[in-house]
Amino acid sequence: MTSVFIQALRSRWLALAIHGLLWLLLYLVIRDLGGRAQVFQDTVPYSSPARTPVPVSRAAQLFASTNWPTAVVSSNLPGAFFTRHFVPPPKPPPPAPTTRKVDVTYLGYMDTADQVRHALVRVADALVITRLGESIATNNLVAEATMQALTLTNLAGQTNLLPLSVKKEIEVPIK
Repeated sequence: MTSVFIQALRSRWLALAIHGLLWLLLYLVIRDLGGRAQVFQDTVPYSSPARTPVPVSRAAQLFASTNWPTAVVSSNLPGAFFTRHFVPPPKPPPPAPTTRKVDVTYLGYMDTADQVRHALVRVADALVITRLGESIATNNLVAEATMQALTLTNLAGQTNLLPLSVKKEIEVPIK
């Protein structure tokens, strides 16, 4: 059956028939090329025409600012769409300080009759006279007192060197 179909497609008669139909189609298209206008007819309206025009003079009263409601509560909010939802909670206060700074000035030393060395130190506004190994401010101990400097050591092993007559700020824990 396929061979019959293929033979029909290859025949001259089919080619001539298709050729003739295309020429006929071309003739019909060219003949009606000018075209015709469609016939439009007036129709009967289903609604009656408006009898009075729109009352434009009263339309301005509809949009007057006196007709709109005023704000119930006046506030200092930045806008009409402000929300507290996205505002982060207030930060907690910082923790209380555990240390304080004290001004310390080494004023010199003195040796007593029994060969005990005492250091003269001004702590803040008070004059402190201590022996070697004693505390001058909370946990700062006098380690050594010489002509040029005083060496302070705390319980953690940290040392501070205070030159003679020079005010130095040291950090001491709060009791």
